[in-house]
Amino acid sequence: MATNVEVTKTGNENALTLIKRFSRRMMSTGIIKKVKGDRYYERQASKFKVKARALKTLERRKEYDRLKKLGKVIPKR
Repeated sequence: MATNVEVTKTGNENALTLIKRFSRRMMSTGIIKKVKGDRYYERQASKFKVKARALKTLERRKEYDRLKKLGKVIPKR
């Protein structure tokens, strides 16, 4: 999505108003809104990865419970 936004200086216009006009034109195109929306996007993990993580968690829990039963781990409060 390449959208060019061009603003040219007219007459006695100073730099500040030129920047403001450019900013308003950028906002109206929706580019800034899209970029901010994409900033924290995380795609969903595949079903395989979700299952693998769940199995790994179960294994860790099982091992922790075994060590707790043997008295080798102090349980958290």
